[in-house]
Amino acid sequence: MLLATERDAVAQACKRLSREGLVVGTAGNVSVRAGDRVAISPSGVSYEEMTAADVGVHDLSGVPIEAPLAPSSELPLHLSVYAGSDHRAIVHTHSLASSALSTVVDVVPAGHYYTAMFGGPVRVARYATFGSHELAENVTAALADRTAALMSNHGAVLVGTCLDELLVQTAYLEYICEIQLRAGAYPAPQRVLDDAELAKVAGLIAGYGQTSTSRSS
Repeated sequence: MLLATERDAVAQACKRLSREGLVVGTAGNVSVRAGDRVAISPSGVSYEEMTAADVGVHDLSGVPIEAPLAPSSELPLHLSVYAGSDHRAIVHTHSLASSALSTVVDVVPAGHYYTAMFGGPVRVARYATFGSHELAENVTAALADRTAALMSNHGAVLVGTCLDELLVQTAYLEYICEIQLRAGAYPAPQRVLDDAELAKVAGLIAGYGQTSTSRSS
């Protein structure tokens, strides 16, 4: 099976998104790029029942290479992001806090230092009908110099080089969106972090964690 590892990773990622409540029904989608081919979740398939064989492979122009089922309706979005970047994975969620916040702000302020994980304040892409080329263009623009964006009246999208890392980051994005929803309801000016502090935090986060050597010392 072509791109067997990548297709299995996409199917497993979809199951995880469903278990963690980051999608509703069959909403949302996941893809992994390998060279000039993209493995993307199919449209309308139960995440819990999805297998690697259900995940299709397309080229970067959208032509199916080995795709037993119709691809996600957001295939144009995934292809647009890959065309203008070196990203290798995309996760699109319909999580509650990010979807709610996408209806009331144009950008998620840096109310928490986790904002640095995404390259700065998370922008909200202008609304367009799901699956449309207009939406693909809007989201691609919102992702400039960022690894996450909200999609107005829709959900969220995260991009990067490693699918496993993106799945971890979905929780952090949902967290900062929940903070903003609660802070926005409070009748006082919000304190936000400036670009210099976000840059400082980004450097600290990049080196955060324990190596196997330090754990055994």
